[in-house]
Amino acid sequence: MDHESIGRLFQAAAKGDAAAWRSLVEALSPLVWSVVRAHGLSDADGHEAYQTTWFRLAQHLDRIREPERVSTWLATTARNECRKIIRSGRKLVVGEADTFDRIPDERTPETVVIESEEAAAEAERHRRLWAAFQQLGDKCQRLLRVLMGSPPHSYQEAAAALGLQIGSIGPMRQRCLRRLRVLMSEGGGP
Repeated sequence: MDHESIGRLFQAAAKGDAAAWRSLVEALSPLVWSVVRAHGLSDADGHEAYQTTWFRLAQHLDRIREPERVSTWLATTARNECRKIIRSGRKLVVGEADTFDRIPDERTPETVVIESEEAAAEAERHRRLWAAFQQLGDKCQRLLRVLMGSPPHSYQEAAAALGLQIGSIGPMRQRCLRRLRVLMSEGGGP
């Protein structure tokens, strides 16, 4: 959704249109979540930052002068809320534990063995990738988390979320990915 459409949705939401508010939240929630995830907060703290960001928008509906830039406002607010939580001394969580699904009973023992070997190999690749990712500096980790959001975010949104110049996003991304590849190759890579 482009900035003009977001601006129109915001203006309608500010005038009390509940459907526009829902559409605005639906369109911009992935951006807010990507900023929150980039800060490595625990689930509880992440939810708090996410909810507080939307609460702040609701509080300041009448103060937003450029409705088409509400996504930038949200990204900046989310970043500030995350920083407040971090400064308050709450513990950061680097990653979440993997969840394993149960194996259905109807599979043959051979299929179970093959699938478990494939799953083990895939889990090892993921473990090595996360180990390499954790060796990256904080800036690279935050940038890559924001850029890997779903749906993908523009460089403008990433710059706003991380407090960087838009022109530095591409080169920084290249350096971070190059460093990640080197770290993966040093560890044997997938």
